Amino acid sequence: MGGSVVLILCLLFFFFQHHHHCCCSNSLDTITLNNPLKDNNNNSSFIVSSGGIFVLGFFSPGNSTNRYIGIWYSFSNQTVVWVANRDNPVPDSSGVLSFDAKGNLIILSSSSGGSNVPVWSTNVSGSSGNQFSGQLLDTGNLKLIHDDAVVWQSFDYPTNTWLPLMKLGLDRKTGLNRFLTSWKSEDDPGTGDFSYQMDITELPELVFQQGTTEKRMWRTGPWIGNGWVGTPNSVPNAFIFTATFLNNEDEVTVNYSMLNVSIFTRLVANETGILQRPTWKDSDQQWYPFWTSQKDQCDQYNLCGPNGICDPQITCCSFKCKCLTGFEPKSTIDWDTVRDGSGGCVRKKDRPVCGKGDGFIKMEQVKSPDTRVARLNRTMGVEACREECLNNCTCTAYASAGDPNQCITWHGDLLDMRLVEGGGQDLFFRVDPIEFAEYLKSQRSHKTRSSKMVYIIVATTSTGLAIGVTIMVCWFIMVKKRKERKIKERHILLTPADSSSLEPSTTGKPFEGFPFFELSTIVAATNNFSISNKLGEGGFGTVYKGCLKDGMEIAAKRLAKSSDQGVEEFKNEVSLIAKLQHKNLVRLLGCCVEQDEKVLIYEYLPNKGLDLFIFDEEKGFQLNWENRFNIILGIAKGMIYLHQDSRLRIIHRDLKASNVLLDADLNPKISDFGMARIFGGDQMEVNTKRIVGTLGYMSPEYAMGGLYSIKSDVFSFGVLLLEVICGRKNNSYYKENTINLIGHVCDSTISS
Repeated sequence: MGGSVVLILCLLFFFFQHHHHCCCSNSLDTITLNNPLKDNNNNSSFIVSSGGIFVLGFFSPGNSTNRYIGIWYSFSNQTVVWVANRDNPVPDSSGVLSFDAKGNLIILSSSSGGSNVPVWSTNVSGSSGNQFSGQLLDTGNLKLIHDDAVVWQSFDYPTNTWLPLMKLGLDRKTGLNRFLTSWKSEDDPGTGDFSYQMDITELPELVFQQGTTEKRMWRTGPWIGNGWVGTPNSVPNAFIFTATFLNNEDEVTVNYSMLNVSIFTRLVANETGILQRPTWKDSDQQWYPFWTSQKDQCDQYNLCGPNGICDPQITCCSFKCKCLTGFEPKSTIDWDTVRDGSGGCVRKKDRPVCGKGDGFIKMEQVKSPDTRVARLNRTMGVEACREECLNNCTCTAYASAGDPNQCITWHGDLLDMRLVEGGGQDLFFRVDPIEFAEYLKSQRSHKTRSSKMVYIIVATTSTGLAIGVTIMVCWFIMVKKRKERKIKERHILLTPADSSSLEPSTTGKPFEGFPFFELSTIVAATNNFSISNKLGEGGFGTVYKGCLKDGMEIAAKRLAKSSDQGVEEFKNEVSLIAKLQHKNLVRLLGCCVEQDEKVLIYEYLPNKGLDLFIFDEEKGFQLNWENRFNIILGIAKGMIYLHQDSRLRIIHRDLKASNVLLDADLNPKISDFGMARIFGGDQMEVNTKRIVGTLGYMSPEYAMGGLYSIKSDVFSFGVLLLEVICGRKNNSYYKENTINLIGHVCDSTISS
């Protein structure tokens, strides 16, 4: 057991050695003719912005040996936000960033015996002064200054990252178009296949696309006065930043500024074809995905084809496409059988438009169709726009432009529509006389029913007020009692059995504010606990994959109704893990206690258990030594948190490969705290008559004598460590005179 502790410390030592980067830094934020940046034998000089936020210098991305001039965050030197010579790398460490005779910043290379060959330049024509300097600002912007005038800046030539205060879009006076382009790969910052740029039309919008053929991946929709119509979180002052859009004779641009300057965020055009907005979490020292252009299935460009609309509120695992009223699928086979909506919809047969009796149907909270077939009417309100559109046979829809004196009309098929919860706009689309008559009839019928209901309500209220009041009072009393009974049942069930071991600050109301899910929500998410959603089965219940209405994937652990032992484990797990927060512990989202059902709701981890990798011959090849090292290190971090860094000292008592889950990036998370116990501040070990756990992972003193402590978890970690390294189970390993993997390792160590 002592050797396992030493091994953990050794792993942590190598971790810090592996991640430590020495940086010989200039104290200045400025490059001058007498103070160039030289890249000699990888001992680079750097400049740092005055506030210490950004660094500029030579770097090599990923596994590449090529050298580039880049800008990165001082607190995250792997996060490069701008690259100067992205398509012209220096092949070795002979590069120098200096000035030419005209005052341009220039990168020179003397590789292969050459003599200061230029590989990149700011390319400013002519000199406008005698004093040249390059200054790095705390915004991440590198400015070239001639005397006191800024003649060039890196913000005008972005690479794959959009920073606060950086403009995207067109300068109509100079013709400068600022847009993002992805890297080619993690190892190559060269100009990639994906770009994010302003589509310069009468209704400009930002478009994320692939290649020069304009294969669109995602778009914002047009700006309608207070934000992008298809991106509700872009509304100014409703997010972590405020956006500013300008469209005048000088420019059509957009930029954003942070509402809280202590928050660091950026938007990245990823080389995998996704737009992402990571945000820095200082407590964890890592970036978290705050927003992505592929939040749900409907974010895919034109998923439902011409005249089709994507509805994300349709059950999360179902086909999300539907046709506009008056339209039908172009191919019913594709829609009903293949679930492919890309062919879109066509008008119903024998129902032509552009005749007497045409009309428009209103649809709310819609991301406007693609603006390439749209026109902006700058002197026409919505009502006048309707008449104008009705008299033009090519006009298929209209909407407000955000200004009461302006409107938008579309001519041709309507592309890339979706419903936007909390955003979008009202869209009026054209229908034939039959559909419009049916629409008006349904509207009149609705109004008639509403009027009759008002009359009936008034009449019955005047004569039956006393009965109504009595019923309401009884109903409120019944609801109140039911609510009190539910709270009481939850409190009784979720009171830890060993509450005497809790610290005073953790008793009283340990579950106040803890999320409780309704049973109906969990049943819908798991398709009524369908066998097809089953992920696995544990000692006291079954785990199911689920999908909530907002598209969030979950893992629901359902307690077996026939298991008496499982009730205590359920109570214990909720009382413990609800208080624990660490990136290497599985996150408990809430629980459900209703009727005879008891369910724990966890975050869903797509790679499931560690045992499915290390004990599987095919999947085991996916784990290289770096992956295995990171997995071992993550488990060690989680155990250190449980034993000494958390507010409560926790003994897990059942640490094993199947209780370590892997997320999408193969980061480990310790799970299943049903057997865990809390230690008081002065407790070192405890003796128990109820020995629980898994043979092969249990320490001898616990398995034979019931004595457990943090050393018990360290022993289990040591067994798990051997299994990760060897790729074999401890209990099922038999060879020569050994009965398990531990014995085999000991014999091998002695013989060597």
